[in-house]
This record gives sequence, C-alpha cells and structure tokens, in this order.
Amino acid sequence: MNAPNTGRLPVVVIGAGPIGLAAAAHLVERGMEPLILEAGPSAGTAVRDWAHVRLFSPWAEVIDPAAEKLLAPTGWVRPDGSAYPTGGDWAEQYLQPLAAALGDKVRYGVRVNGVARAGRDRIVDADRDEQPFTIHALGTDGREERITARAVIDASGTWSTPGPMGADGLPALGEKTATDRVSYRVPDLKDPAVRARHAGKRTAVIGSGASAFTALASLADLAKEVQGTHATWILRRGIGANTFGGGEADELPARGALGLRAKAAVEDGHASAVTGFRTDAVDRDGDQLVLVAEDGRRLDPVDEVIVLTGFRPDLSFLSEVRLGLDERLQAPTALAPLIDPNVHSCGTVYPHGVNELSHPEQGIYLVGMKSYGRAPTFLAMTGYEQVRSISAAIAGDREAAERVELTLPETGVCGGAGLYDEPDTVQNGQGGGCCGAPATLQIGAGPATTSGSC
Repeated sequence: MNAPNTGRLPVVVIGAGPIGLAAAAHLVERGMEPLILEAGPSAGTAVRDWAHVRLFSPWAEVIDPAAEKLLAPTGWVRPDGSAYPTGGDWAEQYLQPLAAALGDKVRYGVRVNGVARAGRDRIVDADRDEQPFTIHALGTDGREERITARAVIDASGTWSTPGPMGADGLPALGEKTATDRVSYRVPDLKDPAVRARHAGKRTAVIGSGASAFTALASLADLAKEVQGTHATWILRRGIGANTFGGGEADELPARGALGLRAKAAVEDGHASAVTGFRTDAVDRDGDQLVLVAEDGRRLDPVDEVIVLTGFRPDLSFLSEVRLGLDERLQAPTALAPLIDPNVHSCGTVYPHGVNELSHPEQGIYLVGMKSYGRAPTFLAMTGYEQVRSISAAIAGDREAAERVELTLPETGVCGGAGLYDEPDTVQNGQGGGCCGAPATLQIGAGPATTSGSC
C-alpha cells in the first residue's frame, strides 16, 4: 500500500545488479517510475568483480522476462539459452544493455548511506505510514543529497561484506592486520599479479562451499604447472559423504564436476585438508602467516590465505526503518524458515514474494541476495519472482502480487551448512542443508571456474 500523495514519486531501487535491474524493468512494465542508485561506475559492478567465474546456470535461467521485453526493441540479441555465461558475459551482454535501455533511470556513483521516513526517525509512530521515504545519498564527487520515494527496493546484495575467517563470525585475532596476505575472493589465476601471489607458494583456503571448491581446483591446476604450489584446505567440520557436493548425481553437472575437481585436488596431493579447525588467530612468521585454531593447533606457515566463508547483509544504512528480520539469518522473518541452512530439508526453495518479504515498515523490501541474509544459496529465478511480486504489490495489484508465477525443478543433491563435526548426519536429516536447484546462483559470491559456478 502506498502512502497518500506519493504515487508520482519514484520507487528507489538500490543496486544495479541482476535483481535491481529486473526490479526496474518490472516497475516500468507497470507504468511506474524507478530510480536505480548504483554505488559503482557501471551496471553489475559486483558481478564484474567475479568476471572470470562461470555460472552453473545457463542463459535461459538468468534473464528476467520483463527485462527481456524491455530489451527487445533495442535490437538486443538474446544469447544462446543453453550456454553458460561467465560473470563478465552476464554483465556485458545482459546487465549493461539492460541498464542502457533504462537510460537516465539509472544513476552511477551514488552510494546510499541512509533510508528513513520523511520527518520520522525509527521511534516515531505518528502518521508514519503516510510519509514518503527519504534516501540520503552521497555521490563520488562528495555531494550529499536527499531523494524522496514512494517505496524502496534494496537490491544492494552482500558482496561488500564477506564473512571473516574467525569461526565465531568475528575477525580472527590478527586478521585485520594481515590484509596484505589475506583475500576474500576466488582468485583469478589468469591475472598475472594474482598468479604471482600463489605460484610456487603455499595458500590456505578457508571455506566449504562452491567458492572453496573453485579455489582448490584452480590452485591444483596451477600446482601442475608451477612446482611448489600447494593449498591447505581448512574445514570447520569433518569430511563426509557430502563434503564435495553431489558429484555425478548432481542435477547441475557443472556444479557436480567442480566438487569432483576439488576432491581430486586433495586426492592427488595438490591440496591437504585440515578438519575440525576453527580459526582463532593469525600470527606472523616473517613474511608468512600461521593460522591458530581455538584448540591451540598451529598450522605450518602459509604465504597467502583465501577466506571464503560466505557473505552477510549490510544493514547499517537501514537503521531508521523498521525491519522484521530473523535473529539468526538476518533475512525477513517469514522467509527465513524457507531458506535456513541449519534445518531446511532437501527440495526446492519455495518461490516467494511480497508476503514473505514484507516488513513492519510498509513499502520497503530487501530482495535478491540481501533478502537471504546469511543463508548461502540464492536462486536467480527466485529473485526475479521476488521483484515481479513486489512491483505488482506497489502498483496495487495484490492478486498478481500473491500469485506464484515460477516453478522450480527439484534436485536430490544436498549442500549447505549442516553440523560441523558430524557430516554424516546430514544424510539422515539431522543436520541438513538447503538443496540447490538448476537455477542456483550465488550472485556476486564469486564461486567457480570454467567448470561452472553458483
């Protein structure tokens, strides 16, 4: 529901990534005016940071229907639906043309640093829902401005806030002072500077998901070329049947192949696995780093550390609006049970929309990766369904907003968090993990190589 006299105001969309641009396309389709504020210099800025990564999903599953309608009159040529794009392909062949089609509805170099109700801080109830939103933004030129909006769709993602190496969710002691040797991204070993950091060196890889698989597989390939290259794979839990994913049984062949490559890296001796290791501190040993576990174990010195422990939402600029978030996942309260990797059973994540994404503060929505909070697996097609539903709700078409227009195929391959020290319990439902579907995309999370990515 819109506040009175706000119908002519724009709907502000934060972030010009895949879901933010799709949101704008759906708003345009319904005759509304979107204004996209993108902190970076181009569409898909975060996606471009993992341009070397190949998606697990083909083009047919990563193009939004409303966006395609908007692109059609421009002469845009739809890529082969069966081909698997890299992040760079996605940005150049789809996201940037889509942003161009939206024209001046997209503003670059504008960082949102605050969202509130006009004239109302978080605690004021009086006439709250009747006020438009005010967005405080900062341009790259240092100029501050306030933008008034009828609604806000936050599609800013989680790319800017990677998880730390500390097992308690906080940076390990010494982590912040070791940034010259620590990275939070899957390395692009085709980049000469990045390659030089790892060739002939020892690298610790912390993480257990597709991103870690990718790093291990890439470093194994480098080890075959450059003597002395070795990876130490650090796992907070033990190795079990599901550690390397679904393998040949995975309905996403590229994802299954990636897990098998990571397994081969360990079996072939290019990587060594250290299990049950919860990093507590990072010590210096000359030019190298020594990782120390909570139980006091100290690993052999390494030259580099790659931390791939997931991402989390930046909620700092939303402190003056009333959000209803799950206390663990930091996802919308109604959505959290559907995506919780601790308890979610195998199967698809149910397509969801405005009902699951609404907050106590009417008219503000977290969508895309950000809507999943700290949950690790996000579905691109699900994100497109999110913004279709939300756009319908903002337009006042409640029937369309509550209608599910997406069917996701099931997969029998599980993954996710589960129990640290008892990986086999995942198989009988005691630990669990969220199953992926053929549209699985950790947008901006950087997992993958030429073998495929989330």
